[in-house]
Amino acid sequence: MKAVKGKIFFGGVHLKDEKALSCDSPTEVLPEPSTVYISVQQSLGKPAVPCVEKGDKVKEGQLIAEADGAISSNVFASVAGTVKEIKRMTAPTGAEETFIVLESDKSGEKAYLEPLDDPSAEDILGRIKAAGIVGMGGAGFPAAVKDAPKTPVDTFILNGAECEPYLTCDHRLMIERTEGIVEGARLIAKALDVTQIVIGIEKNKPDCIEAFEKYDDIKVVALAKRYPMGSEKHLIYSCTGRKVGLGKLPADVGVIVHNVGTAYAVYEAVKLGKPLYERALTVSGRAVKEPKNLWVKVGTSLKEIVDFCGGESSSPKKVVKGGPMTGIALADYDSYVTKTTGGILLMSGKEADSMEPTPCLNCGKCADVCPMHLMPMQTAFYSSAGDYENAAKLGNTLSCIECGACEYICPARRPLIQAIRKTKAAMRERAEK
Repeated sequence: MKAVKGKIFFGGVHLKDEKALSCDSPTEVLPEPSTVYISVQQSLGKPAVPCVEKGDKVKEGQLIAEADGAISSNVFASVAGTVKEIKRMTAPTGAEETFIVLESDKSGEKAYLEPLDDPSAEDILGRIKAAGIVGMGGAGFPAAVKDAPKTPVDTFILNGAECEPYLTCDHRLMIERTEGIVEGARLIAKALDVTQIVIGIEKNKPDCIEAFEKYDDIKVVALAKRYPMGSEKHLIYSCTGRKVGLGKLPADVGVIVHNVGTAYAVYEAVKLGKPLYERALTVSGRAVKEPKNLWVKVGTSLKEIVDFCGGESSSPKKVVKGGPMTGIALADYDSYVTKTTGGILLMSGKEADSMEPTPCLNCGKCADVCPMHLMPMQTAFYSSAGDYENAAKLGNTLSCIECGACEYICPARRPLIQAIRKTKAAMRERAEK
């Protein structure tokens, strides 16, 4: 189906995409690590509960931690071997998490689920939940919950925007595993009981657009290159013209959105019986010798991944887990891949901004580019004084999607996202009391 032009949303910013570093690099399979460190916190919501003990033998794909409630996800062994230990460790967010450490025996022995032939909608939903599938675009929301909306929907949108600079793993996935993504999308559409499947792809990926135009049952929307095009609410508007109001969900306007990586994971879970324990990610930036797209097992050390890419070409100014706009800056490589890790960036001094913040200029640029029509400067002003209630109220902070457009455009380099996250955390604490 010939691509149609997407609509333009309010706000956002135009970024240097920096995708040329890795977009032409076919996805390589990273050799199996000898040891993996698998966090039981692999999704939004509650961490999973370990169901193995130190010394247990496990197979690749075996359940090692069970979801604890609806907003949680099952966790699986990414290698066959032995449970070396179960311990508490500090995650990049600063939070303490439980990690299951597995030592590989290199046998590759697998424990998959039974493949499903001609599954019903109920079968598909059950498999998505059992396989521990979460949003692969970074949010990590359990897919089985999203695919059981409380209101009727008529449209399923595949998110192929990949609007974050540097990241190209979705680009390669769309080219290299097109059929699997399409099959996954059809399965999700069946589970949702919808007939309209749409895929939104930014115009800087013409080869991906061409790949999906071959399918008559998928509407292809060519999106403007604009950040944050991959945000659910803005993707929905660009693809359908429907507006998701503040405090509302995509299902409220009849739409469900999944990343292309999530659709591929659904295909593997249903047709192959493979749980989610590995994913594609991008290693890029001008401080890594060989930018690559890799297929990596959950729990793999970032150091091992960087070494496979030739190591550092120069001392990085900043190391980021995820994309440059929404990722987390790391102090070192002592971190491990999760289901939501889409990138590892080694950024040189020329790429990473090192300018110190200065006082707010009251220029209003942060509000001009906010795609959610918020007032980030208000959040920053009141949160700096510890007045989180007014910060949240006047900045409408709880509706922020944390895209980082405000901080990117700020000429004073104010730490706006830090202020927003601090305010959200303070309001959560207040609500829990």
